[in-house]
Amino acid sequence: MSTPNGFPQHSGACVTRSTEGGAVQDLHAKKAGKAAKKEAGGNGVLTFEDPPSVGTSLNETLKLLPDELKAHMKIKSITPRPPRKPRLERAASLDEKSWRRWRRFRTSQESLTDPNETSSSNGSLQEASLSPPVRGRASPCHQCCQQNSLHSSPDASEAGPMGKSRGGTSDLGKRASEISSAFGGLLRGKAFAGGKPRLSQIMPARPLPPMEFNVASHTLRTANRIDSDCMDYRHYSQHKFGRVSSSLSDTRLHGNGMVYDNCSTDSMKSTFSLLTPIRSKDVRSRSYLEGSLLATGALLGAEELSRYFPDRNIGIFVATWNMQGQKELPVNLDDFLLPADPDYAQDMYVIGVQEGCPDRREWEIRLQETLGPHYVMLYSAAHGVLYMSVFIRRDLIWFCSEVEYATVTTRIVSQIKTKGALGICFTFFGTSFLFITSHFTSGDSKVNERKLDYNKTIQALTLPKNVPDTNPYRSSSNDVTTRFDEVFWFGDFNFRLNKDRETVDSILNQNPETDVSKLLAYDQLTSEMSRGSIFKGFQEADINFRPSYKFDIGKDSYDTTSKQRTPSYTDRVVYRSRYRDDIHAVKYSSCPVIKTSDHRPVFALFRVKVRPGRDNIPLAAGQFDRELYLIGIKRRITRELQKRQEQKDQKSSSICSVS
Repeated sequence: MSTPNGFPQHSGACVTRSTEGGAVQDLHAKKAGKAAKKEAGGNGVLTFEDPPSVGTSLNETLKLLPDELKAHMKIKSITPRPPRKPRLERAASLDEKSWRRWRRFRTSQESLTDPNETSSSNGSLQEASLSPPVRGRASPCHQCCQQNSLHSSPDASEAGPMGKSRGGTSDLGKRASEISSAFGGLLRGKAFAGGKPRLSQIMPARPLPPMEFNVASHTLRTANRIDSDCMDYRHYSQHKFGRVSSSLSDTRLHGNGMVYDNCSTDSMKSTFSLLTPIRSKDVRSRSYLEGSLLATGALLGAEELSRYFPDRNIGIFVATWNMQGQKELPVNLDDFLLPADPDYAQDMYVIGVQEGCPDRREWEIRLQETLGPHYVMLYSAAHGVLYMSVFIRRDLIWFCSEVEYATVTTRIVSQIKTKGALGICFTFFGTSFLFITSHFTSGDSKVNERKLDYNKTIQALTLPKNVPDTNPYRSSSNDVTTRFDEVFWFGDFNFRLNKDRETVDSILNQNPETDVSKLLAYDQLTSEMSRGSIFKGFQEADINFRPSYKFDIGKDSYDTTSKQRTPSYTDRVVYRSRYRDDIHAVKYSSCPVIKTSDHRPVFALFRVKVRPGRDNIPLAAGQFDRELYLIGIKRRITRELQKRQEQKDQKSSSICSVS
């Protein structure tokens, strides 16, 4: 006897349900034909060559039952394969695709449970799910299947007690065959409800983790394999680089079809490139000539500033060194320009030199060679043997105004200007900077002459020229340092210690390391600054290094000549700001390993607050010394090749043969 679907029905078959409200099990069904053969084509369509048996078809098809049936029977779950890496056209497409999949799934579920549908498969599914299990003695096959059944469903433990079967074995086999044919049609795309094809969704065994709307979230990016390395760039940069370099400020990308409302642009940076994408209409409307302080799309505005400096602080390295006119340059400048503490290089390097070497260009090449390809020389100027060079990270040259400089001569003894001042100024975003390097009058007792040099400098430096003052209401025509937001003054100020050589040597011998507080009690500059007679409004970081003057060349000992000059802190770095707490001194030290001069280089590291600006200032437009850049990089490559060759030669020469 056969069922309406053509499957043979045997009176000897006994089909039971699990007593715990689980899956339908085929216990002793006899084989009445060829075994069902599944052929999975390229599109995943399942076909049957011959009608399968009731038990086989049930075990294969009940794996795809929806959640409504899972609540009343135990079935073996199918864990889907992880999805392939999606092809993203834009960041919001992830949310849209997930929403569309959810809508299709809901539609297919409603079609399977809608009582108004006339499809035979829906009715058979509902009947099969509502029919109570048949009481019977559990066979070994039943016990085995019961152990392998699914126990993770929360509804499985809430199944009611067993009731009496409404039909015999033939009715249950009939329903099983209908279930098999219905799901076979669904898998082949031939099950229609209302004339529309619907495909059944494969549900995972466990509930999926909650979806985060931020497409840059670690969970979503790892689950969907958006990035090949599944790396969260923002989390990585915070721990690796200390400062976040992201594009969280461009609010015009949010909620306008580019990314989701809550999203950050990190997802697009990681998906396409590290650069933030720019829309075409933004490029059309963007103005780099004029703009207000908070104008949308301003080159020097708040959004662009936050893009590069989220904390709005820039690192600046300021150094001064009296080279004593020596032709010989140090072999290595790494310890001077790139100290081991802190771990990271600065955004800007400003180096002032007094009594510089005869070959100024060679000095600048050595600086470029040491700083490497990440930095370019924005500007350099000279006044006699006073040199100043400004290097900046190459990514930041677009945010600098035109660079201006001016000089002051304080004493003319010969044609070569050895004493005076050199100033360089420019605006970075909306913050104006002034850097001054000076060489004041020498002599232990000439304090008043040095104060005159200072007063002449602040009055005679004619800066700025074309670049507008960022705050003219707080400027003074008699003091150049009041016309800029941030001022750094460094050089050989020649202030000495008011103490004899023996006393200074005894203090240095007692405190050979960094305790120099007793020496600073005799420092002329500290005394004059406390009185307000020089460097008004300026500050100096705490000094924790030994005097930088006067050493025997090539040695660590102080002057051993007949003059027996007293060691002094002649080389200094001071700073002032229009706004309180804008400048924070990170480090203030000297470089004792450079011994080619009787002075030791002195440097300071600062964190300086930067404010947004307007686009109505004359821009440098990315100009830098390209020729110097190329020469310095070639020197750097050549030095590296020579070092490798020396190491290779050393290894080969260390091998000897014994006969």
